[in-house]
Amino acid sequence: MADTVTIPVPKASSSTHVKPKARRLRGGWREAGVAWLFLLPALLGFLVFFLYPTLRGIFLSFTDYDLLTAPQWVGLKNFRKLVDDPLFWNSLKVTLEYVVINIGVQTFVALGLALLMHRLAKSTVIRGIILLPYLISSVVVALLWYWMADVNLGVVNQMLGWIGVDPVAFFGDGTWAIPTIALVNVWKFMGYTALLIFAGLQAIPATLYEAADVDGANEWTVFWRITVPMLRPVLTLVLILTIIGSWQIFDTVAITTKGGPINSTRVIQYYIFDQAFSRYNFGYASAISVVLFLILAGVAFAQMKLTRSDESDLA
Repeated sequence: MADTVTIPVPKASSSTHVKPKARRLRGGWREAGVAWLFLLPALLGFLVFFLYPTLRGIFLSFTDYDLLTAPQWVGLKNFRKLVDDPLFWNSLKVTLEYVVINIGVQTFVALGLALLMHRLAKSTVIRGIILLPYLISSVVVALLWYWMADVNLGVVNQMLGWIGVDPVAFFGDGTWAIPTIALVNVWKFMGYTALLIFAGLQAIPATLYEAADVDGANEWTVFWRITVPMLRPVLTLVLILTIIGSWQIFDTVAITTKGGPINSTRVIQYYIFDQAFSRYNFGYASAISVVLFLILAGVAFAQMKLTRSDESDLA
């Protein structure tokens, strides 16, 4: 029998399997480290300017604190005081009135502007002009409209005089003050809101409109059966942002009316400011802030549920 020759087969080195895996792990850790490095400034800003002040404010809401002495724990005393505070309830009522006017008009106008930009205004210049008021400082906007609506020298009242309307104290009359402040902020923010809605309109497939046109659907049917359902997530985001922003109205009131006349524009944010920095009741102001935080969280949660923000007809 002939001798058989055995050719040795080299064993696969375990290192050929381990090294790529180890290389991938090292690469993954390196990428994660770079990602955390870029996130670190935003994370530090969140911790320093958002999380810590929130936790500190919640703690102070259970104390009696005047900034000059150490906080004294008083439990629920500040919250019980809220129940019997007529100015607090008035500030809630005034703020709610502002929110209803501001959100109702702003959403309607912004949706109309977004549809016009989507259908007609293709020019970037026109879109920039629509966004321009949002880029102006809130203080400048408040001063501008305060002068324009002045009862004696304002151009608005002069124009009303041309058509036979008596001068109106837009910021000095308790009936007109809150609607005026609300409409001033509609003018400032409607371009930004319209831009958000316009971005949502851009994501709607054109084939849907083409199919509706083939079926002979009119503009009203297309709007309610295609545009609105497709915009549901965007509209939910817009409503949450605008409502939260409206509840935090402060600068326009501080510049124009300072809570007057006779508390008719003393919104809740201005009342918090007054309690904290005019009366040095930081504990009580913190309690009001906690209540406002809970209100906004509840409103946002209710909006997300009622508008089914997690559902999209694009899926």
